[in-house]
Amino acid sequence: MRDSSTGSTARPNGPAEPDRPSAPSRRTVLAATAGITAALAAAPRAHAAGTGTRPGDDKALRALISRMTLEEKVGQLFVMRVYGHSATAPDQADIDANLSEIGVRTAAELVAKYRVGGIIYFAWAHNTRDPHQIAALSNGIQRASLAQPRGLPVLISTDQEHGIVARVGKPATLFPGAMALGAGGSRADARTVGRIGGAELRAIGITQDYSPDADVNVNPANPVIGVRSFGADPEAVAGLVAAEVKGYQGSGVAATAKHFPGHGDTAVDSHFGFPVITHSRELWSELDAVPFRAAIRAGIDSIMTAHIMVPALDPAGDPATLSHPIVTGVLRGELGYDGVVVTDALGMEGVRTKYGDDRVPVLALKAGVDQLLNPPDLGVAWNAVLNAVRGGELTEARLDESILRVLRLKAKHGLLSDPYVSDADVDRVVGIPEHLRAADRIAERTTTLLVNEEGLLPLSRRRTPRVLVVGADPASPSLSDGPPTTVAAATLTGLGFTATALSTGTAPSAATIDKAVAAAAGADAVVALTYNLTATGSQKTLVERLVATGVPVIAVAIRNPYDIAQIPGAGAFLASYSWTDVEVRAAARVIAGRVHPRGRLPVAVQRADDPAQVLYPIGYGLRY
Repeated sequence: MRDSSTGSTARPNGPAEPDRPSAPSRRTVLAATAGITAALAAAPRAHAAGTGTRPGDDKALRALISRMTLEEKVGQLFVMRVYGHSATAPDQADIDANLSEIGVRTAAELVAKYRVGGIIYFAWAHNTRDPHQIAALSNGIQRASLAQPRGLPVLISTDQEHGIVARVGKPATLFPGAMALGAGGSRADARTVGRIGGAELRAIGITQDYSPDADVNVNPANPVIGVRSFGADPEAVAGLVAAEVKGYQGSGVAATAKHFPGHGDTAVDSHFGFPVITHSRELWSELDAVPFRAAIRAGIDSIMTAHIMVPALDPAGDPATLSHPIVTGVLRGELGYDGVVVTDALGMEGVRTKYGDDRVPVLALKAGVDQLLNPPDLGVAWNAVLNAVRGGELTEARLDESILRVLRLKAKHGLLSDPYVSDADVDRVVGIPEHLRAADRIAERTTTLLVNEEGLLPLSRRRTPRVLVVGADPASPSLSDGPPTTVAAATLTGLGFTATALSTGTAPSAATIDKAVAAAAGADAVVALTYNLTATGSQKTLVERLVATGVPVIAVAIRNPYDIAQIPGAGAFLASYSWTDVEVRAAARVIAGRVHPRGRLPVAVQRADDPAQVLYPIGYGLRY
């Protein structure tokens, strides 16, 4: 998609060069934000945006806003993707993608043309190759933005939830995801994930993380949340959300609770459709709202809206992102939140079903949001907001309200005093042994044992030395080693077993199943990794055929724990809640008896033949 902006196509300042400043200079930043830094210098870095700022702070920030042009104000509201590993010298394929979708060649041109207030990093956009490269990209973006007239630092964001959603991979530390943490039940562990994860993000120049997920996942068929949620108990979810928020923000990264007003009970993915939540007002208040209230009490810096319809909160049929009754009435009015509100990505189908791409950003601002995330066509969206102000549909004062909140966030996290990062900080913080050990220890406290017939587990190296690992090998969700069958087999081998891996995929063919059954004949035990089993899928057939061989079968659900309802014949069943290295290794250590299972189900599992009946309740988990 090529943008239709009539704005400047300014080239980046200076020649293409590595994005790492030779000496990240405070002078550049101080000059660019003259008159503001002095007023903010004494401000405490740790106060929450949602709890207000000191009068002197706001006075300085309002003075800054008053000097902006209308075009600059519009730009500050957008958070945009951009392709490439470098702000000024990306690969040609990324230049071509930028020209096609945004009408600029580089990140530096993006900030020069649109004066965007934020940029979001994605692995698929080639922003996140390795920590030093990411730090250099962040520095290059900041330098390009500060070089503009009245230039401001950029709020750089990403989705680093850990578990199945992570944009920054190895050698950064990768932790268990939310549902695994829910199984562990430790608020201290959740806070550690935020503290360490936040410190590593901050070291590479990322200062806004779209995490934690505050949805209460009560629908096993939920295709988009699932293990991204801490669980189905609203109070338990609330405690873990608040702990992770404090961890992130204590490390200088703005946390983001999502997806308001609650995406946990839907069978539709808002990326591809328009979900409807049919909860009553009372049920919403007792279930979905609880973690968001906790996040606000914890001083959450930003909250992300969901592209879902909630008729009990707004009968007009609009997605929450575009709903004034939900964003301004409920979130700001009833819940008392005055921090930054960011939309979910505006290219998702859930927000585009009812209105065109030119109307969506305008309606979102009228609803009360502050940041417009990743529109499909920035030119269309940017000009729509500009024209809405010029035409009187939006006032410039309305823009100023949102820009003030965004600037408060930038000031709170030190971007107005020094937005640069250094290679020394990367080496000192990112992926250090202490952090990696913490991830392993936390993962070991999350693995959940649900079935253990006749004390099959832990496996004995003497009685069952030969182990076959089969099953699904989905693509690594977090740029880790993978595939999971290989990781599990290597871990078991390292623990004294003779383990071999056979990838059978998420939809094994009859020939593949036959091959796995034949391989099981030479094994003393089989570990089968399952991924979202269905009643009629061939993964279920694979496990049933393996069980029929008489060789002991240990099933490990490497995503949703609900798989157990489909395979009652396995001798043992574990839930790891993700197929990332850290969680697969922890499950293998539990199988081998190196550590004991400690996790407890954070969601209920219903019977496959009668979903009204609970097979395993919340809190269930076996021990050795």
